Amino acid sequence: MIAREVIEEFLSSHDLDFERHNENSFFITLPGEQKLETHCALIVGDHSLTISAFVIRKPDENTSSVHEWLLTKNSSMYSVAFAINELGDIFLVGRLPLTAVTEQEIDRVLGAVLQYSDSSFNILLELGFADSIRREWAWRVSRGESLANLKAFEHLIS
Repeated sequence: MIAREVIEEFLSSHDLDFERHNENSFFITLPGEQKLETHCALIVGDHSLTISAFVIRKPDENTSSVHEWLLTKNSSMYSVAFAINELGDIFLVGRLPLTAVTEQEIDRVLGAVLQYSDSSFNILLELGFADSIRREWAWRVSRGESLANLKAFEHLIS
């Protein structure tokens, strides 16, 4: 079975939300807890499968601390690593040889993408957007808006 068939069969059998833009491109929405959705692209090339998932936009502050955290985290990760694009946005990226594309490996790779994206999301928000979170908290309090999705950052407000 060729790589794109393996990927399509895996995605369909696991009831994952995905779209195909052409025969070699799969765009998957992975559901999370801290990061509600992670958008991941699997692109089948001539010799390898490229994995790319958006994690978070460019930090507003403490960029060097964010990058240091990402580099430290990279040393213990499986199949993907944190990277930044030319705008400074943060992604998870990886590449596999086509011969390694099996249903089990796609399961491990997508699991890794979801785990790393979801578990790092609040940490990255706290490191790179603390001032924005504080402003949003104050704005919501002043208007009587819900703070439900900011509760994880309550410790930043003092």
